[in-house]
Amino acid sequence: MSSTRLELLKEALPSATRVAVLANPANPMLAPRWRATERAAQAVGVQLHRLDVRTPDEVDTALTTLSSAHADAVLTLQDPTLNRQRRQIVALATQHRLPVIGAEAPDWAEAGGLLAYGPSLPDLSRRAAVYVDKSLKGTKPGELPRERPIKFELGLNLKTAQALGLTIAPSLLVQADRVIQ
Repeated sequence: MSSTRLELLKEALPSATRVAVLANPANPMLAPRWRATERAAQAVGVQLHRLDVRTPDEVDTALTTLSSAHADAVLTLQDPTLNRQRRQIVALATQHRLPVIGAEAPDWAEAGGLLAYGPSLPDLSRRAAVYVDKSLKGTKPGELPRERPIKFELGLNLKTAQALGLTIAPSLLVQADRVIQ
């Protein structure tokens, strides 16, 4: 998903070369997500500046360092702590006139982020219900196959794009599952 988020970022902001990445080092999934994001950044030609945020109190501190990072945008890695603080993160990034690309769709776009791309939560819920049904019918949970999300959503906030003076390419608008006006 990191590669898709960065590709979408480059489509929305072709001139972007430096991206600040908000990450929670307490998240056990950070290492593989960070490595994937680094590989994706090399592929699309952007430099990353990682800002670690463990608690909500660290959001302000992390985002005040954005000016020294000379970032063109802010990307969030998937994390419950960051997702809960999305309104605060978007508000602070907006003060710096930086678009935010969030990991949970459409939450981040609805909170004022420019883009949000992630697994479809309604689809995940439907698929979880199938697992519950199988478990209730006697299948041991350990016998059920592990699945990855198969449906993803793209949220796009045109109001934010306009406030930042960005023109969104029609090709990106067509891809969006949800457009916030």
